[in-house]
Amino acid sequence: MLKFIYTETGFNLERLPDSIEEVVATRAVVAMRVGESMAIAPSSASFLLPADLPGLKFLEAEALNDPGDMISICVADSEYVEVSLRGTWISTDSQNDFGVFVTALSDRAEFYILKCSEEAKAGVSLLKEVD
Repeated sequence: MLKFIYTETGFNLERLPDSIEEVVATRAVVAMRVGESMAIAPSSASFLLPADLPGLKFLEAEALNDPGDMISICVADSEYVEVSLRGTWISTDSQNDFGVFVTALSDRAEFYILKCSEEAKAGVSLLKEVD
């Protein structure tokens, strides 16, 4: 399972062994104990990746083979692609921009999303490798 934690400045990405059901149940218990409301809804999330990442071709292959259409990748502009995922949004309010997005994909798809995200943060690109 992939967990995207959205904040004011962007998002953090983690890969967890837990199921979506386990994460939702744990968060519900915490919310109940602290007296906080909780909103859970099917949703989608998108993020940008540099179009020239070395690992992107593997992620694109996984997206093409995804039987549940949980992943889509499209060109955003000449430098970036947009990766869209289907999953579950968890926050304190259904209208809140801050929260957690979780999705369960194939192991390979999750691996390549995490790898591409790490490459993007590290500034790895095909152009930089040639320099």
